[in-house]
Amino acid sequence: MNYIGSKFSLLGFLDESISSVVGGDLSNLTFCDMFAGTGVVGTYFKNCVKKLIANDIEPYSYALNNHYIKNDLDENNLENLVNKYANLPPKKGKIFEFYAPGGGNGRQYFSDENACRIDAIRQGISELKPDSNEYFAMIASLLESADMVANTASVYGAFLKIFKKTAIKPLNFRLAKFTPPLRQNEVYMADANKLIEKISGDILYLDPPYNHREYGANYHLLNTITLYDDFVPRGKTGLREYQKSLWCKKRTAIMVFEDLIKKANFKYIFLSYNNEGLMSEVQIREILSRYGRYDLVKRQYQRFRADKEQNRNHKANSTLEYLHILEKF
Repeated sequence: MNYIGSKFSLLGFLDESISSVVGGDLSNLTFCDMFAGTGVVGTYFKNCVKKLIANDIEPYSYALNNHYIKNDLDENNLENLVNKYANLPPKKGKIFEFYAPGGGNGRQYFSDENACRIDAIRQGISELKPDSNEYFAMIASLLESADMVANTASVYGAFLKIFKKTAIKPLNFRLAKFTPPLRQNEVYMADANKLIEKISGDILYLDPPYNHREYGANYHLLNTITLYDDFVPRGKTGLREYQKSLWCKKRTAIMVFEDLIKKANFKYIFLSYNNEGLMSEVQIREILSRYGRYDLVKRQYQRFRADKEQNRNHKANSTLEYLHILEKF
C-alpha cells in the first residue's frame, strides 16, 4: 500500500541502527511501534523480538496491524474465506453511494463496478465476529485490494478527475499475505500519550506525523471501509469526521513530544523524523538530552510523492531522514 511516511525503504537502516545501539540481539526485548501506520516496521521486527506492541489512532491501521502483527490462523482457511467473499455478486452500498460516479455525488474514488464489489465484500465480512482474527484478516485484505484500484494519487484527500488505468481494472480481492507471529503480540488503537502510561518495554520506536497533513483526512476512505458505519460525508471529497492530531500542529507538537518522552518507561527510544518536519533538529535534541544519552544518525532517501511529475529530479524527490536516539536514564 502506498503510504505517506512509510519506512519500507528504510527498514535496513532502522535495523542496523537499532541493533547497533541495543547490542544486536533483540530476542529478549519488548519493542513498541507507537505510530504503526500500515505495520511495515512492526511486521519487520515482530519475529526478532520477545514481544511486539503496535499502536495507531486510526481504525484502518488497527485492522491492518491486527492482521500483520497478531494473526496466527491457518492461511488455507483464510483463503477459503477470501474466495467466499470474492464470489459475492456486486451490491450497491455506502462506497457506491458516496464514492463512485453512479452514486450521483460527483465523486469518483472508485469505478461503479469496483465500488459495488467493495460494498458486497464489506457487507459479507460483517457476518464475522468483530475483533476476531478472521475479521481483521478480511478487512486488511479488502483495504489492500481496494487501494490497488483507487482512483487517487496514492492518498485519499482527493480523487482524480479522469480514471487512471489501474482504477478501471476489476478489483482482485486476495488475502493480504502475513507471517504468523512466533509470540503473543499486542495491538492498540489509542492516543499515544495516554497509552504510554500503561505500557513498558525496552525499545520505543516513534514515527509520528511530521507536518500539517492529517492521516485521518488523507486516508478517510480506508477508515470508512474499515468501520462501514453511518455518517454524513462532507464536501467535494466526501470527508468524514476525524480526530485531529496535536502532532500536526507546530505549536503543540513539541508539547506532546516531550510529554511522551517524559512518561515513557522504555530504556531505548528511537524517533524517526525528517528535515522538513514541524519540530527542528535542535528542538528535538534539546528535549531528548534532558532525559538521557542522546545521539543522531541520518540517511538520505527517496521520499513519498503523491504527485509524481516526470520533470522532478532525484534531488527534489529526496529528503533527509533523521533517527534520533535516546538511552533513557
